[in-house]
Amino acid sequence: MSPASPALAAPPAPRPRVGRPRRVALAACIVLLIVVVLSSMVIGARSVGIHGVWLALTDPVDPRISATDAVVVRTLRLPRTVAGVIVGAALGLAGALMQALTRNPLADPGVLGVNAGASFCVVLVIGVLGGGALAMALGGLIGAAGAVAVVILLAWRGTGRASPARLVLVGAATSAVLGGATSALVVFDAGTFDQVRFWTIGSLAGRESDLLWPSVALVLLGLVVAVLVAASLDSLALGDELAVGLGTSTARARLLTAGAVAVLCGTATAVAGPIGFVGLAVPHAARALGGQNTRWLIAFSLVLGAVLLLGADVIGRLIAGTGELQAGLVTAAIGGPLFIAIARRRKLASL
Repeated sequence: MSPASPALAAPPAPRPRVGRPRRVALAACIVLLIVVVLSSMVIGARSVGIHGVWLALTDPVDPRISATDAVVVRTLRLPRTVAGVIVGAALGLAGALMQALTRNPLADPGVLGVNAGASFCVVLVIGVLGGGALAMALGGLIGAAGAVAVVILLAWRGTGRASPARLVLVGAATSAVLGGATSALVVFDAGTFDQVRFWTIGSLAGRESDLLWPSVALVLLGLVVAVLVAASLDSLALGDELAVGLGTSTARARLLTAGAVAVLCGTATAVAGPIGFVGLAVPHAARALGGQNTRWLIAFSLVLGAVLLLGADVIGRLIAGTGELQAGLVTAAIGGPLFIAIARRRKLASL
């Protein structure tokens, strides 16, 4: 039999759809987030069922739900849940951007002095103005942006470029200076110390709803910037010379990324206080599920950050029973051993 003609040759095998497992994993993470959100609305010192939560949100005067339960759901648990989603998503995304920017798998948002700057200005606001949700929020944003600006300027000075190594070194020094200044403010003012010692633990309880909607807008702004620089960060992962050869402006990419981190971390710190380990742990889980592509990393980090922080808040309520264990303490208990495990891995250098 004569060999088959090209027209009758078997068609090539279809190429596997690489994105399908990622989409499935992301859909599973979103379902998990929905479960955690529902748990946050239901679980507490006063148990309210899912049907009761629905009535409280849609028809609070319905006789099938007590007025007390309606008030608890609408004024306490709803703002707390929204705050957990906002802060967790912001910290997860900021951690992913920071690790991509510095090419350091052990980097978190505090590397650029963001958390230290936000904390310093918030403590300053408490000591001078006596606190206030809006003033603290503005102080956190100003402090975070100011710290990033100082770090970038110092890292840029003398070389004309802010390399990842210089950013990390200058950021560490800036964090140390701001941390010492914050401690001095707290030590010399007993009234400030009483307010700050609870704020520094990191908690989602008692967050004012007026502060949440501006926070949503700021997190969305940071997300938009992150999406815009995603391709540039993929290029930077290949090295500065290759990135420049591909047409990437390394200076603009690093500046925009650092600005997005400042907005995200300043917002998160202003809403919930300095919560650690979320920005460190979440990007590693996101890379395990979505790979190294920055756009997928952004999507997974947003969802997993919200899951981790809100889940930690729910766990704190379950452990403490009628009281509560602050989310910052729970994330620290989870993140400490995780940090050690990550640091001991040999594959870190391949990031």
